Amino acid sequence: PRWAIYAIFVAGVLLILLCCLCVCIKCCCRGNKKKQKKKERVSLKALNGKTSTALVQPDVGDVDYGATKKQRGKLLYSLEYNAALTELMVGIKQANSLLSADLGGSSDPYVKVYILPDKNKTCETKVFKNTLNPAFNEQFPFQITKASLLKSTVVMQVFDFNRFTKHEIIGELRMPLGEVDWNHVIEEWKDLAEPAKFEEENLGEICFSLRYVPAAGKLTVVILEAKNLKSMDIGGSSDPYVKVQLALDKRKWKKKKTSVKKKTLNPYYNESFTFDVSFQQIQRVHLVISVWDHDTMSRNDAMGKIFLGCDATGNQLRHWADMLSNPRRPVAQWHSLQTSMFIPLRKDR
Repeated sequence: PRWAIYAIFVAGVLLILLCCLCVCIKCCCRGNKKKQKKKERVSLKALNGKTSTALVQPDVGDVDYGATKKQRGKLLYSLEYNAALTELMVGIKQANSLLSADLGGSSDPYVKVYILPDKNKTCETKVFKNTLNPAFNEQFPFQITKASLLKSTVVMQVFDFNRFTKHEIIGELRMPLGEVDWNHVIEEWKDLAEPAKFEEENLGEICFSLRYVPAAGKLTVVILEAKNLKSMDIGGSSDPYVKVQLALDKRKWKKKKTSVKKKTLNPYYNESFTFDVSFQQIQRVHLVISVWDHDTMSRNDAMGKIFLGCDATGNQLRHWADMLSNPRRPVAQWHSLQTSMFIPLRKDR
């Protein structure tokens, strides 16, 4: 029909006019830019030898080089020393604006506290889920003499908790205790720093599951695997096995052990152990899982251990609590091996 032909003709004319208009606008913009460049060249030539250096070189304070330092957040802590009891009390109050470690833009933070160079004891706070501003409000006592105190450094490390992978460190504080004024209690905010390169010795990690059935009074421990263990043999390897020990009221009670895996630092076990533990005893039971290097000609060497129970702290307490709150269901988790336990066991007579 004729009206369709007229409509197509009008649309074509409008399209051509629009293209011409765009070309004209671009040409005008290019002309203006060329004029501005010419003016700048003329002004620079006129000021040559007098103020040209000031124009070319901007003030260093006005230059924005971007954020060269990663902001890891802040930590509020306290320090108090009781000379009569030779006890240092380290308080972990709260953290603010922590660096997000999870994909959702959040973290599951907790704080690990220990004292160098001895590092006889390591304490951990509870884990706070999905927050960058946790309020811990926990205190940890350390027995240390005044002479040792002045030569020591307290380390406070903030980690992001992950059940099935290695915990990622968010930042840390290292406070030389010899520089602290002990005439009053110290309580202050400080920015978290990048973790030091001379990080604590890595003893490896171990994954195991816990399952408790209250009706039957059965505690099942499944040793799944370990990785990145410390080499104990001359060839750079080890012959690791795992010892599972139960203590009742801090006294050695029952123990079992896995098979020995030859020449490996990443052993896979998947071995299950079941203990008879009544519901009345489960609150007083402590579980010690230790990794040992087997030697045929000499004494077996300890490679690291983990302590769990109602008196544990940090990730160990969380794993134990998850087991109790989920009866009849196995709960698996990775743990970093440590050099010492939190609560010493008393030997049987």
